[in-house]
Amino acid sequence: MRMAQTWIKMRRSWELYLLVLLPVLYLIIFKYIPMFGVIIAFKDFNVVKGILGSPWVGFKHFENLFQSPNFSVLIKNTLLISAYSLLAGFPIPILLALALNEIRTGFFKRSVQMITYAPHFISTVVMVSIIILMLSPHVGVVERIFTFFGLPTTNFMGEPGLFKSIYVWSGVWQEMGYASIIYIAALAGVDPSLYEAARMDGASRLKKILHIDLPSLIPITITMLILSLGNLMAVGFEKIFLMQNPLNLSTSEVISTYVYKVGLLGANFSFSSAVGLFNSVINLVLLIAVNAIARRVSENSLW
Repeated sequence: MRMAQTWIKMRRSWELYLLVLLPVLYLIIFKYIPMFGVIIAFKDFNVVKGILGSPWVGFKHFENLFQSPNFSVLIKNTLLISAYSLLAGFPIPILLALALNEIRTGFFKRSVQMITYAPHFISTVVMVSIIILMLSPHVGVVERIFTFFGLPTTNFMGEPGLFKSIYVWSGVWQEMGYASIIYIAALAGVDPSLYEAARMDGASRLKKILHIDLPSLIPITITMLILSLGNLMAVGFEKIFLMQNPLNLSTSEVISTYVYKVGLLGANFSFSSAVGLFNSVINLVLLIAVNAIARRVSENSLW
């Protein structure tokens, strides 16, 4: 009886189910089915023997990872870059959204939005090319500015200590406008009567931001923070790999680039799968832990 009722409801709303069919198929085909390949992390994978035919070795590759002299460096670089990106990049879109929400001039507001959104659509390759050209020790704009003011110049891309700052702040500039969209949308849903009541009570702009805007952003801010912390170990591959060079490798080598070099270039697929699985498990544990803490502290969470 229950199945019949469910089928009737599905027939009545068949358009919605048809609409969601393609995204569900995408998740199944490209996300869930490839999970079967994770078992090669526990095998000595051989292309000829295949996944099922390769010999089982258990946690051998994980032990090799933990005993590797590169392990501590990889974890340190990945965590430092991720934490730096989170601390610098998370609050700026919120501040930008609050500032744009206070602008009343339509043309100026649209211009600022366009200027801040546009960098998001620059490809990673072009973005890194711009960074390298700007910081080039011979023809770069920064080099010429330093020379003009008589300041000492340096090879920015070759300084290990500067790599994290270059990576993070160029990312903040590129993504802050696009990341602010969700906060602007949340502010657009605030009841206008709250602003009118605050105006009648003589509240300043700062007080309206503190007592109306910020509280309305708390739920979406907590959700975005949970998702960000859940991806703390997932540093982007393309940009870091393109910015790497032999001089800054000590601070730029992260888990994703190491997996590429060992797994694809070195053809050690089992070891790279073990590294990737370890990274994914840490992210999953972080996501669950942060979600539980957020639910207990603020009653806002993903589930």
